[in-house]
Amino acid sequence: MSTLRVYVEGVGLWSPQLAGLAALQAVLAGTTPEPPAPRPAAALLPPNERRRAPVSVLLAIEVAGQAVAMSGQDAATLACVFASSHGDQPITDYMCATLAQAPTELSPIRFHNSVHNAPVGYWTIATDCHAPSTAVAAQRASFGAGLLEAVSQVLAEQRSVLLVCSDTDGSGPLRQITGCSQAFGCALVLAPQPGPSTLARLDLHMGADCADTPLQEPLASWRLGNPSAASLPLLALLAGTDGHCALAAADTLGLQIDVARIDREQVI
Repeated sequence: MSTLRVYVEGVGLWSPQLAGLAALQAVLAGTTPEPPAPRPAAALLPPNERRRAPVSVLLAIEVAGQAVAMSGQDAATLACVFASSHGDQPITDYMCATLAQAPTELSPIRFHNSVHNAPVGYWTIATDCHAPSTAVAAQRASFGAGLLEAVSQVLAEQRSVLLVCSDTDGSGPLRQITGCSQAFGCALVLAPQPGPSTLARLDLHMGADCADTPLQEPLASWRLGNPSAASLPLLALLAGTDGHCALAAADTLGLQIDVARIDREQVI
């Protein structure tokens, strides 16, 4: 199959250990970065919305805002793909418990925030974005599936696309099933052509090999603790040097990705 080539213009990243791409670069260099605040800042949300929004929304908005700011793009014009393996697990746990014990007490507001596309709804309202938006879920392959969807849109429409993938930590009995021990979110702004903000070129090939690229500690443990952290092999290359990684996009579909970093000053 022919190569799918896109360009990365912005990267966003948040976890309890990582406040952004610079923090990941510090970890890869063998140093310990300053930890982020206990909750994602999500500064693009209006204050009232930020106070009411669940962590799942704050996480997605935070990494999306980082990536868009780095890219220099206008968030209002960016098509977006939001991916998540499990959505908002604390709210899902709350809803299951409430329906089992006192169903008439279910909160309409918390139910509203339980839907899988709630974060992209908050994002498009906060940024006044009228471009197309998509929500994707593919269990532990959600990042790879979201990346393939975003790349397909970039190439088919010849427009920049924002990709966001995030999952909260598990709650209640769900945590035993999902295995999510901490929150993790990441975002990429992808473009069809290089420009002044280009960070790297991605060449993607699809195949049947679904084995993920091995990682060293602590990245290996972080990947085990959250399905959205399946993005770490790619993020580590974007934070470091040229290289190759592999990601699952489905049970029987893998992505082989060659990463070539680009000096912004060399792009005309």
